[in-house]
Amino acid sequence: MKIIGITGGVGAGKSTVLRELQSRYHAAICEADEVARNLEEPGEKCYEEIVRVFGAEILKEDRSIDRAKLAAIVFGNARKRKQLNGIVHPAVKREIIRRIQKEQERGSSLFVIEAALLLEEHYETICDEIWYIYTEESVRRKRLKSSRGYSDEKIDAILRSQQTEETFRALCQRVIHNGEDFGRTCGELEKAVESICQK
Repeated sequence: MKIIGITGGVGAGKSTVLRELQSRYHAAICEADEVARNLEEPGEKCYEEIVRVFGAEILKEDRSIDRAKLAAIVFGNARKRKQLNGIVHPAVKREIIRRIQKEQERGSSLFVIEAALLLEEHYETICDEIWYIYTEESVRRKRLKSSRGYSDEKIDAILRSQQTEETFRALCQRVIHNGEDFGRTCGELEKAVESICQK
């Protein structure tokens, strides 16, 4: 089974690429954000530790974690963000490795991991290749405004907090262009999948 890591900046259209890999190439898909959300549910592995560190004020009435409140606490505070990442990211990685093993047992041929912090969390140790989904900043801004209603100020703040294009290009094995011509994206994905499956 080949394991591909997918990364890129916000608004690059990584979810669209994942859907294409899943539908056309029958890839097993694993999104780190979704794994993290599950692990932060009451009774799950990260829940008690997050509440202990950040306090009961981050909880909703039903005792689940209010992710918007938690995000507001950590977004502008590097120390608190590091604390949260230290709780969540190792647990997410362990869960992803468990899912990989499960898919191998099922006989899957392609497993795709999507995570914003793929490079920072050293997923290259478990991936055969890491692909950078590249989209021009102007297109990303347009997508974030229309799909999420983000303001220019919010987009600026998010872009400042992410890896630079140069870093992505330097650390990833392949670049997939995902601008406004999705036909081009599909062509590049076809070549990339063919290439990795021949290795």
